[in-house]
Amino acid sequence: MKFQQDLGIADLMSGLMMIFLLISIAFMLDVEAQKNVIQRQKDAMTEIVLVVEQSRIKLHQELVQEFARNLKQWNAEILIDNTVRFNAPKVLFRKGKSTLTRKFKQILADFFPRYIKILQAYSTDLEAIRIEGHTSSDWVNGEGYLGNVELSQQRALNTLKYCYNLQSLKKDERLWLQQVLKANGLAFAKRILNPDGTENFEKSRRVEFKVITKAEEKLSLILERSR
Repeated sequence: MKFQQDLGIADLMSGLMMIFLLISIAFMLDVEAQKNVIQRQKDAMTEIVLVVEQSRIKLHQELVQEFARNLKQWNAEILIDNTVRFNAPKVLFRKGKSTLTRKFKQILADFFPRYIKILQAYSTDLEAIRIEGHTSSDWVNGEGYLGNVELSQQRALNTLKYCYNLQSLKKDERLWLQQVLKANGLAFAKRILNPDGTENFEKSRRVEFKVITKAEEKLSLILERSR
């Protein structure tokens, strides 16, 4: 009887050990599977970063090649993220006003059709072309924030209207712009600072044409494919 009890306990312990062994193996397999998922996601992230970076570099080269001879004349620059920034506030608008100056209209009439022609080649990668109005934090009548919000939005909108209505645009270009062209007034949310950290009021007053890509959408597709 004692032998049979000992044998039953031994069988029970062996069974428990087998269960623990199976649990350990399952746990290790699960950990390995999670590591594989994480690695695939890292690979996917690397892929999307490379795709986006290659597209950014190619677009940057095309923009610089097209507008290099005009930038100094327009007091404009092309940033590394392909934002086209117009820096001369007195050329763009009169102080505190949102009506485009004659000079800025001339610049836009030259710039915008050439700009759109380049960007249309990237239409499948573009989420939006955003015209941003920026102001400094300086405001003479007390309502600094609200006044600058309204002013920057109206300047961006008036710039959009003028560009969209240019007679030199083709029908297909205007139809495409209806889908992607946006106007945003950012007031002084993104001020330009001097090296000492103080605000550069002159440079903060600007208009920018910013390219927004579909990188997030591509990232979601690649991550889904990696699962």
